[in-house]
Amino acid sequence: MKDSLSLLNSIKDESKQGKLPPVDSWNPDYCGDSDIVIRHDGSWWHQGTMFKRQKLVELFSRIIRLDDDEKYYLVTPVEKMLLTVEDVPFLVVGFEMLEDDGEQKILFETNVGDSVLVDEMHPISVKAAEDEPAPYVLIRRNLKARVARSVYYQLLEIAKEEKQGKETVMVLESCGQKFELGRY
Repeated sequence: MKDSLSLLNSIKDESKQGKLPPVDSWNPDYCGDSDIVIRHDGSWWHQGTMFKRQKLVELFSRIIRLDDDEKYYLVTPVEKMLLTVEDVPFLVVGFEMLEDDGEQKILFETNVGDSVLVDEMHPISVKAAEDEPAPYVLIRRNLKARVARSVYYQLLEIAKEEKQGKETVMVLESCGQKFELGRY
């Protein structure tokens, strides 16, 4: 683990600066389908061609909104376009273990440049998928990221086992909270 005070402060400063546009307060008219697809692997495609510019993906990722109809949209002050998302819009591609005042903190990094501490505001949830747990984390608003399989296996290496009846639960601790990663 490494000392994380400066990193934690920078995360807090970025949040305070309000780097995300207020898409939840924008109510433009629906304009149609954007022809953009975010695939299960986190790649972005437009009309069958993969986005090559990461900065463009990061820009568009800032204006995604999940509405009450359970559909994803790209939203600006003047237009709202449907976005096809095969699973969730983001993918956790890395993490860091940090220590602050003796408390372990896990910092997730996504494929679109977001960094979030796993905590009460950004909890991990797990759903069963193809006989294996599929972990997700809340990134912002109601938008989630799926934890990449390689990252999930690394997290299991640092997780602790807890007995719950006849089952063993793999638990990850971060920011004073416990998050289940799976059970057997």
